[in-house]
Amino acid sequence: MAIHAPHHRSPRRAARALIAAVAAVAAALATAPPAHADPDPATVDAQINKAWNDLEPLVEQYNKVHSDLQANQAKAEQLQQQLQPLQLEVDLAMARVSNLAVQAYKDGRTSTLNVLLTGSPSTLADQLAMLDAVAHNKRTELSGMVAVRDKYAADKKAVDDLIAQQQRQDADLSAKKARIEAQIADLQKLRQQASPAAATATAPDGDPAVAKPAGCPVESAGGPGDTAALRACSLLGKPYVWAAAGPNGYDCSGLTLTAWAAAGVSLQHYTNWQWNQTKPVSRADLRTGDLIFFFRDRHHVGIYVGGGWMVHAPRPGDVVRMAKLDSAYLPIAGYRRP
Repeated sequence: MAIHAPHHRSPRRAARALIAAVAAVAAALATAPPAHADPDPATVDAQINKAWNDLEPLVEQYNKVHSDLQANQAKAEQLQQQLQPLQLEVDLAMARVSNLAVQAYKDGRTSTLNVLLTGSPSTLADQLAMLDAVAHNKRTELSGMVAVRDKYAADKKAVDDLIAQQQRQDADLSAKKARIEAQIADLQKLRQQASPAAATATAPDGDPAVAKPAGCPVESAGGPGDTAALRACSLLGKPYVWAAAGPNGYDCSGLTLTAWAAAGVSLQHYTNWQWNQTKPVSRADLRTGDLIFFFRDRHHVGIYVGGGWMVHAPRPGDVVRMAKLDSAYLPIAGYRRP
């Protein structure tokens, strides 16, 4: 029976759910009768799957915030580079105007200047008033330049404010990430107690046949999808690493963006962005390289490699592996093609 992740689950509730799951599995181990010291591995796996399905939306939210932060930091840097020459031009123009004012004073045209030069202009209005008094044509030239400079400055301030907010979110999610990774590690220890062989098979140095039970890709449809599928297949056995897109580990959307990058297609590191960057296809029309999204909030994604198989990065403690599309704990939300 498919386990559906709750829609719009908050990170705090997700963390509580994981703690509860760890406690439940631990209690099962502690209270099991001597004749059955090891709990049923399938039961432990179901607990881990449910806990992880509650938490994976937090991973994708982290990916979104972190990607947004990086994009805005790049935008702020670009705006700063545009501001520097504009500010230099304004400063030079103001210096020229100042020289005109001094010359006008020396020439005796002081009726207006005596008033203006008694203090130091501190606002754009004061500066424009001085320009009116000494050089109307220079004022017009400079005001347009100042307007452009001020627009870039206002844009940069808005981006800087957004960056500050995203940095706080990024730090908060990073702290949650560290705690949750520790809790997932506890679950993996419980899983190893329940089934040492299964735990070893999912480790990065485990049996490669577990990650690749069939030829990969299973089919070939030609075109960029094949290139993406081949790249995904080349990553089988790489460890799951939260918020990573290689080269030493991958999460689910990091894997799919890396696979399609090999075909020259740029996808962003967030499942819902990838959904929006692709077009829908039916299951009957699936081709190698197509993306398969899971759960109502689409917080998990894999890449189709033919024959009813996909490659995906499942969860912490596991590796990039092949899996059948109709997995019991992965309800399909839709199929998309880059």
